[in-house]
Amino acid sequence: MQFVDKALARRLESGEEMPQVLYARMFQKTRPEIGAAEEEICGGHMIFAGLGSPIGRATGVGLDRPFTAEDLDRVEQFYRAHQAPSQVDLCPMHEPAVFELFKERGYGIAELNNVLYRKLDAEEKFPPPPAGSEIRRSLPEEADRAGTIVETAFFPDGAPEAYRGLVAPFYQMERALAFVASVEGRLVACGTGLVIPEHKVFALCGAGTLAEFRGRGLQTALLRARMAAALEAGCEYAVVVTQGGTISQRNAERLGFRVAYSKVTVIKQLES
Repeated sequence: MQFVDKALARRLESGEEMPQVLYARMFQKTRPEIGAAEEEICGGHMIFAGLGSPIGRATGVGLDRPFTAEDLDRVEQFYRAHQAPSQVDLCPMHEPAVFELFKERGYGIAELNNVLYRKLDAEEKFPPPPAGSEIRRSLPEEADRAGTIVETAFFPDGAPEAYRGLVAPFYQMERALAFVASVEGRLVACGTGLVIPEHKVFALCGAGTLAEFRGRGLQTALLRARMAAALEAGCEYAVVVTQGGTISQRNAERLGFRVAYSKVTVIKQLES
C-alpha cells in the first residue's frame, strides 16, 4: 500500500467531498426550499444541504495549500449565512497550527471516523456472489426501494427526517453507481458508489442489508462488484469512511482495505 501523505490524503478526502457537492447541486434543482449551496475553498469545498442534514460540511480543505484564519472566516460566514453550525473535516495530515486555530475559535468534536482505502488491481479476479443470491447493477426504478433498505438497516425504528430519501438522489448523479443484491427475486441489500475521475478515486457510499439477510456475505459481494466497476471506470483507489469497530469496517478490511487515518469533524454552533 502507498504511504499516506498529504497528496494521497487529498485524493482520499474527495471520497466524502464530491458526493456532498453533487448532493448540494441535486438539491438545488429538486428541493430548492432547502437552500442548498456549495463553494470551493482552500482546495476543497464547503457544502450546505439543509439544517440537521448529515450532508454539509467543509471537506478536502488545507491539504494542498495552507489553511489560514481568513479561510476559516469564510467558512464561518458561509454557514452563518445558512443559519447552520460551522463544520469542517480535519485529518492528521493537517498542520498543528490548523488544529490550534480551531481550538482558539472554540470548536468541539462532532464525529470521529476512519478513512479506509485500497489500491485497485486490474489483474484481480473476484469470486462469484454467495449461492442463492444475485448481484447486479440497480435499475433507476429501484431507487426508492434501495433507499428504504439503507434507512431500515441504520434506523430499524424509522429514520429521522433529515436522513430520509438520501439514496434515491444518488441514482440521478453523474458517475454514480448503484448495485443491489437479491435473494429469490427480492431486493435485500444495496450499495452505492461514486467515480471521482479528477482524483481517480471511487467513493463507496450508502449501503445496507435487511436484518434477516445479514451474515450471508452480501455486503462483501456488493463491495467486490463496486470495486470491479471502479476498475472499469479507471479508478486507482477505492475509499470508504466508517465509524471505528463497525461491521462496515470489518467487511472492508476483509477485502484488503486498510485504515489510512482517522479524521475528525469539528463543529462550532451558531452564536445567539
